[in-house]
Amino acid sequence: MRYDFSASLGLTRSLLIYYGQPWRRTGLRRFYGGFIKPGDLVFDIGAHAGSRSRTLLSLGAKVIALEPQPLFADFIARSLAGEDLVLLRKAVGREKGSADLHISSRHPTVTSISSSWISKVEKTSGFRKVAWDRVERVEMTTLDALIGEYGLPFFCKIDVEGAEADILAGLRHSIPLIAFEYVPAVMEIAEEAIGHIRRLGSYRFNRVEGERHRFVNRDWVSAEAMLADLAGMAGRGSSGDIYARLDT
Repeated sequence: MRYDFSASLGLTRSLLIYYGQPWRRTGLRRFYGGFIKPGDLVFDIGAHAGSRSRTLLSLGAKVIALEPQPLFADFIARSLAGEDLVLLRKAVGREKGSADLHISSRHPTVTSISSSWISKVEKTSGFRKVAWDRVERVEMTTLDALIGEYGLPFFCKIDVEGAEADILAGLRHSIPLIAFEYVPAVMEIAEEAIGHIRRLGSYRFNRVEGERHRFVNRDWVSAEAMLADLAGMAGRGSSGDIYARLDT
């Protein structure tokens, strides 16, 4: 009973974060509308409460959403039923198999398959009140396996609390546009992720801070410039998303 209450509280908190500020959803739709066209195939890796998937669907994209956390997956299945969306209750990683999903009942948005990420961030001020109080074994797939089944996406968004670099390590296809989360307390994960993207082709980079839904840099920059930018932020500042655009 205690876990059910904590889970319900955690879901409510997440829904308030993702859906309780409509101006942010408007900003996100405007931002995504700058590069997503009707019919584009999109992978939403770490769909959480489905807010990004919902926005992408509203722009006419076809969405493959992956969310292994039962609480969020059930919510997506209920709230986005009938949409042009495929929901997979799987994690994504370097290789196919299974993984332990470390769940925070009260703070489900920071649920992760990366125990090393948890061990690092739990010592920082932003995570001191977070407890990962449940573990579930979940199926794990790879980006390449998803591409083999559903096709090459135009855009792949990755928000998986510390497994971003592992996911990109298993990728062999050049996706035109990739976004992944960075956290200043563990900036080495973002740096490793950029390294994996660089081997896939000629990419340019930009980033978004927090939930501002606008690029920090007026012009897209090289991998070297982005790495220098991240090095200057290591250990301080807010988290955000790095975007990698394939130069064609």
